[in-house]
Amino acid sequence: RPEEALPVLETNLALMRRHWSHDEEAILNAQSNVAGCLTGLKRYDEALRLQREVYARRVARDGISYKETIGSGNNLAASLRFFQLWDEAKFLLRDQLLPAARRSLGDERSDAPSPPEPSRNPPA
Repeated sequence: RPEEALPVLETNLALMRRHWSHDEEAILNAQSNVAGCLTGLKRYDEALRLQREVYARRVARDGISYKETIGSGNNLAASLRFFQLWDEAKFLLRDQLLPAARRSLGDERSDAPSPPEPSRNPPA
């Protein structure tokens, strides 16, 4: 239940910032968790603001081709689509994330699930 989870996630984020300020990855993950919870509570404006922060920080820190940056960008794009910010979402996905994903992850991911094997027996 997001309404119960939010205070816990916010407290976790505050603790991360206070006691583990050197661990930026943990702070970004905690911010992403808060943003996801805010989305579950339909507090989309706040979630979008946090997602923008996380994505911008990841791009600045790790570059656009980093797997976690691509994931954060995808979360941001989903929120942009919700707000019907089509041009921004399209630019983010088509011009930034897709080329970065192709460069760093390849066109076909080796860890992606394989399609099911064709059945050798015809259906009855």
